[in-house]
Amino acid sequence: MSAPYILVLYYSRHGATAEMARHIARGVELGGLEARLRTVPGVSSDCQQVTPEIAAEGALYASLDDLKDCAGLAMGSPTRFGNMAAPLKYFLDGTSNLWLTGGLVGKPAGVFTSTASLHGGQETTLLSMLLPLLHHGMLVCGLPYSEAALLQTRGGGTPYGPSHHAGADGKRALDDDEIALCRALGLRLAKTAQQLETPRG
Repeated sequence: MSAPYILVLYYSRHGATAEMARHIARGVELGGLEARLRTVPGVSSDCQQVTPEIAAEGALYASLDDLKDCAGLAMGSPTRFGNMAAPLKYFLDGTSNLWLTGGLVGKPAGVFTSTASLHGGQETTLLSMLLPLLHHGMLVCGLPYSEAALLQTRGGGTPYGPSHHAGADGKRALDDDEIALCRALGLRLAKTAQQLETPRG
């Protein structure tokens, strides 16, 4: 049996969400667990597969086993009109067997997003990602206001999960507060997963 890990699952178009995923993974590792970075392929309106089975660069594509066997989940997407991007939704729509078997029930989960504009639907996107996770019976881990960066941020950052303001050209780098909040979510998921696994006497 493999060591427990937190699955950091994301879709990224221009790289900002992928960068957030890497900082969340660092937080997971600081919390003492392995982070497994996985992405999802883009979707196409064509009726045949157009994406190779292995991503050309970056993280590997997620499998349902990656999701089923994780000790916890961090899931991220850029904002698309206040909602998660279609490739991530498509992946989630294929998880009905996990729902039927209760494979994710009781596992901690958190979400993260990146937007081009500061008020571009960050919070609604985070909430849209939480909905299927609640249906799966996962335990939502947001960001408490004990995280100082949540109170002082001038970029992204919400109690629903880390967020990033990438700018209209998508090139604004994550600032220190956004990085701190990404790492805080990873750390929180790792610690929560370990507490859930600890036998109670």
